[in-house]
Amino acid sequence: MRSNFLLLLCFCVVVCMSKAQSVNKQQARKESDDPEFLFLHPPEYVKPGVLWMWMGSNISKGGITKDLEALHEEGFSSTTMLSLADVVTPWANEIRNSPTPQYISWTEPWWELVKHAAKESKRLGMDFGIFNGPSYETSGGPWITPDLSMQEICWSSDTVHGGAIITEQLPRPKVDPHANEPFPLYNPNTGLVEKPEIEARRTYYKDIAVLAIPPDGPVSKNDIIDLTNKMSADGKLTWEAPAGTWVVYRFGHTTTGALIQPAQWKATGLECDKMSLEAVSFHIDYVLNEIKKHLGEYVGNTFSHIYFDSYEAGWPSWTPKFKEEFSRRRGYDITPWLVMFADRRVGSIADSIQFGKDFDTTVADLYRDMYFKTISEKLKAAHIAFLSEPYGGPWKVSEVVPYVHRVMIEFWTHAGKYDPYLADETLAAIRKSDQNLVQSEAFTGQPVDSKWDENPEWMKPIGDAAYCAGVNRFVIHRFVEQPWNDRYKPGATMGRWGTHFDRTQTWWKPAKAMVRYWQRCQALLQWGVFAAAGEKDFSVVTTDSIKVKFTHRHKDKIDIYFIANTARESGSAICSFNVTGMQPEIWDPVSASMRVLHQFEEKDRETIVTIPFEKAQSYFVVFRKKRTDGLNNHEKNFAALKRVAEISGSWKVKFDSVWGGPVNSIDFDTLEDWTKNSNPGIRYYSGTAIYQKNFDLPSSVIDDKKAKLVLDLGEVKHIAHAYLNGKDLGVIWTSPWRAQIPASLLKSKSNHLRIEVTNVWANRLIGDEQEPPDCEWLPGHLDSGRFLKEFPDWFLKKQPRPSKGRYCFTTWNYFTKDSPLIPSGLMGPVRIMREE
Repeated sequence: MRSNFLLLLCFCVVVCMSKAQSVNKQQARKESDDPEFLFLHPPEYVKPGVLWMWMGSNISKGGITKDLEALHEEGFSSTTMLSLADVVTPWANEIRNSPTPQYISWTEPWWELVKHAAKESKRLGMDFGIFNGPSYETSGGPWITPDLSMQEICWSSDTVHGGAIITEQLPRPKVDPHANEPFPLYNPNTGLVEKPEIEARRTYYKDIAVLAIPPDGPVSKNDIIDLTNKMSADGKLTWEAPAGTWVVYRFGHTTTGALIQPAQWKATGLECDKMSLEAVSFHIDYVLNEIKKHLGEYVGNTFSHIYFDSYEAGWPSWTPKFKEEFSRRRGYDITPWLVMFADRRVGSIADSIQFGKDFDTTVADLYRDMYFKTISEKLKAAHIAFLSEPYGGPWKVSEVVPYVHRVMIEFWTHAGKYDPYLADETLAAIRKSDQNLVQSEAFTGQPVDSKWDENPEWMKPIGDAAYCAGVNRFVIHRFVEQPWNDRYKPGATMGRWGTHFDRTQTWWKPAKAMVRYWQRCQALLQWGVFAAAGEKDFSVVTTDSIKVKFTHRHKDKIDIYFIANTARESGSAICSFNVTGMQPEIWDPVSASMRVLHQFEEKDRETIVTIPFEKAQSYFVVFRKKRTDGLNNHEKNFAALKRVAEISGSWKVKFDSVWGGPVNSIDFDTLEDWTKNSNPGIRYYSGTAIYQKNFDLPSSVIDDKKAKLVLDLGEVKHIAHAYLNGKDLGVIWTSPWRAQIPASLLKSKSNHLRIEVTNVWANRLIGDEQEPPDCEWLPGHLDSGRFLKEFPDWFLKKQPRPSKGRYCFTTWNYFTKDSPLIPSGLMGPVRIMREE
């Protein structure tokens, strides 16, 4: 009896657990389909990631842990690590006297740190991936031998006279020994930034064919004599030549010498041959074996992807099996057409043009079939995702995108605006392949746009434009590994490149509010499916010089539009949506507020709403419920604001003396730009300053219990965190610079307002330039800027720095003592406003 009872009890427990699990799964599915739940509770998979730059040997275990913990706390869910040179100028370069010279990319000490990063990522529940070798371009390393590297056709020529048996030693083709690659790099052997000499371009060579043709003008295929079988292995030609003069070409191939970029010199190696199945397989197998050897326990549960950046490796012209592949794919022999590489035309102009097209098509085919397909299959078999920016190379983007497991595009911040680079063709290919996730390398910045002056408000309309273009997940370019003590800020850089999105940023902690904004946006932009914009899907008429863009998601009977004013001006827009019979709602991803829009009209199968926009403001307009009330409700969609009090007079302001600010609090008689202050500790200050003030209010404001009150900060440079009577009102980082005031929080007497205002690093860095130097700098190799020549002794010995008036330490310097300062601080006016 007891045994039967226990069996019955166990059965009941199992049934209950099974039902509970079923209910939980159903609830999870419901939540994943519910836009409101996703908006208010963004799941891990929608959160942004970063491109995590490990700069040369300047990495540490402690820094890795701090980086990952900071990213996790900030709201990121993944890192993609790239191991680069010490500094990028934009070419690979080194900083001498590294405190940790033992860390060379893809060597055992380096792998110990990679394993530590994987272990810490697992602890924090974050995805982790790495680039497919040292550098960010493109696919290769020290393990690639000349025969497996990218190849180019080369030739020599010799003029002979026929009518007799010719015995001639044909010269082996020679090429310029310098690497045939797009960009130079720093060569420590010569001390020059150059395309270095590659010994294999002197020593490695394979024959393709020997051809004889008449000496002048275009030739027909019948004029071309194939002498390949008449040359011995040592290059001696024996030929009974017909009468006349002949030019004999010896065609072969050698390595292009293209090197991966921008890697540490000791980690630099050749690019693999992307058109060779053997070479690509060798490279990927090597990469996978190293990953399995060092990270095996994390593959599939933490280590999730291998990354391939956009292509910048140059245009090869050969691969060992090109002749066979060309014949199989194009249906004719390429051999007689080789003379075109020696600038000799074959057949008519149309014939030559057609051959050029056939050659390019074959190259594109081989990149698709030998490179993308091979990588895709091998990574899939290893349970690792293929993450790639599949553009910039000699292939058809639409043909390779289906092989990429996670496609990524990129956008830049040129002149403070969204620059899609080569995104349009890739986006079209993603849509065609029915992939929902559209990731983007986000906010990549040139020095003119990114010199420690970037801030969240500046970034917002650029990111919003990317969302409207179709992006639904940001992977931030860039987040640099910070290996040193926190006293060394801003710290390590990626050389000249931005955006500077690092845990050492002045505004790192308050910028969590911006990351939360990205999470909400990406939750809805990954929901449902992309709705292709039809002729009347959305239209807008603006009454001011604003620019409204949009994107549209759809599922079942729900439509969600993301609309964004990407101009840095305010105005109003009449927005028409291709939806009828539904109740419009407006969701604000900055504040996470959600409310019904009561005033709208329906006309010509469209819902029309007038929406006011602040500078760079954005909304989601959601249609998920049937309309039940009448049109043109008298309740306004957007409340007008009326000033009820201005908080004027003097403020107590406390700066951080660790970063050069005054030791004691300063009285500001009026709110002003810090850079206008006569005190150098304020004029050149970078960091957070705390504004505090007590104020009274008229009893009429306090007595109106139904009033909805707002704190308006006016002008802020560059981000603020407000507290009122001890209540946290949140971070205020973009227009409108306002925060809701909870009911009954204000008093008639002795209200206390605390506002923490943070600016950018530029001013402190410029202030340091007023002081004597205690570091040596070398000029960058493109445009302006300087990089650290070597780590100074005081840094290596952890001593106080000689130049007492300097506070910052970094590896790239954009500034001189005459560089213009960036307006900073709380300029106001600070007001209490009432919603009318």
